[in-house]
Formats: sequence, structure tokens, C-alpha cells
Amino acid sequence: MVESRAEPYLSIVIPVYNEEAILHAAILDLVDRLSDFGRPYEIVLAENGSTDATVDVAKELRVRFGQVRSRHTDEPNYGKALRDGILDAKGDIVICEEIDLCDIDFLRRALDLLEAEPVDMVVGSKAMKGASDERPLFRRLGTHIINGLLRLTLGFRGTDTHGLKAFRQRTLQPIVQACLVDRDLFASELVIRAQRAGLDIREIPVRVLEKRPPTVGLVRRVPNVLRNLAKLFLAIRLGK
Repeated sequence: MVESRAEPYLSIVIPVYNEEAILHAAILDLVDRLSDFGRPYEIVLAENGSTDATVDVAKELRVRFGQVRSRHTDEPNYGKALRDGILDAKGDIVICEEIDLCDIDFLRRALDLLEAEPVDMVVGSKAMKGASDERPLFRRLGTHIINGLLRLTLGFRGTDTHGLKAFRQRTLQPIVQACLVDRDLFASELVIRAQRAGLDIREIPVRVLEKRPPTVGLVRRVPNVLRNLAKLFLAIRLGK
């Protein structure tokens, strides 16, 4: 039976692509760990272009849990799925999660900051002091290279842009709508635009230990990252 739910205070947006192997267990674990959360929440599964049974698993979870919603698009596009999921979120606070992380510790620490201080966005950093990035070496190097390029070309001030985030929906929605790139660099554009708008952004260290290999290989992602970086440079630096 589907549980009834009040309007959510928190929206957890999770892009999913070919996650048949871990989706069911990850969401069951997340719902269980949120059982004592004490505030209404929703989980928005932003499925995009999966070729396995991810769509069916998402539908089963939606039927089983009233707090789970699922969206489907035919195009495998992480950034577009995340953007659309954020704009569709109903909660006052939005958490951008990863299905292979579902970091409750980040969620609680980020909420503490957002509720206790005038903070607009919290970024979970894999690269700052105190973080623990336990991914393979080439994945860690990729993060440092991208962050270096963002600093060099766009004046990014921080240690990480991609991954876990929490923010106030009302404050960030206009910035989300203004973002121009998708795929891997949407998350980076969101943080950089928020930074350039003068919003109060805090980074907190996180531990990253992936439950499975990336669903899209790093080498396959490089051309899109470079194209979107050039597009982002033109849009932000040159206003084109």
C-alpha cells in the first residue's frame, strides 16, 4: 500500500542511469535511515535513458513508497536529469544525491548549516582537507583536473563542484533556470553561478566510496566535458 505523505520539507533528487543492480537496495536503505527524520520528505528519482530494468525498479519503488517519485527521459543525460529533478522538487530544501552514495551524514550536516545559519548552499567536497576520496586514482585525478580548469577559466573559488549539494529551493531556482550546459558540467555551472551571484556557499568534507564502477566511463565523458567547458566559458566570461 502506498503511504500517504504531507507536502515535503526536503526533496532528495537522485539522477539514475542503468542502476538496476543497486537501485532497489539503495532506496530501501535510504528510506530506512530516514525513518526517524521527523520531517516530511520526498525522493525524486531522475531516471534518464536507462537500457536495463531501472525504469521498472523505479516504478516499483514509487508504488511501494509514497515519498518516492520517479521521472523518466529517453536521453541519457546526467545534468539535464538533475536540473529537471531540481526544478520539479517540491521541498523547501533540496539535496542533490548520488545513488551509489546516499550519504545521510552529509544530509544531516548540511541541514544543520542551512537551518542554523544564513547559508544558501552546502557543497560536499571530495577534495578539501578532512575529506576521504576512496575512488580509483584516475577518478581522483579527473576531479582535480576539472577543478583546476574551472579555476583557471572561470575563476572558481573552492575545492569541488560535482557531487553532493544542499540548498534552499527558492534561492537557487533562478540560478538553476539560468544554467546553460548539461551532462557532467551542469553541477559545476550551478555552483559557479551561485558563487558569482554572491550567495553564501559552504563546503564540508565528505567520504566517497563508490558501490559500483561508474555507469559512464571517464574517457567517454571527456569530449562532452571539454565542449561544455568551452560553452560555459563563453557564456560566463564573454556573455555569449
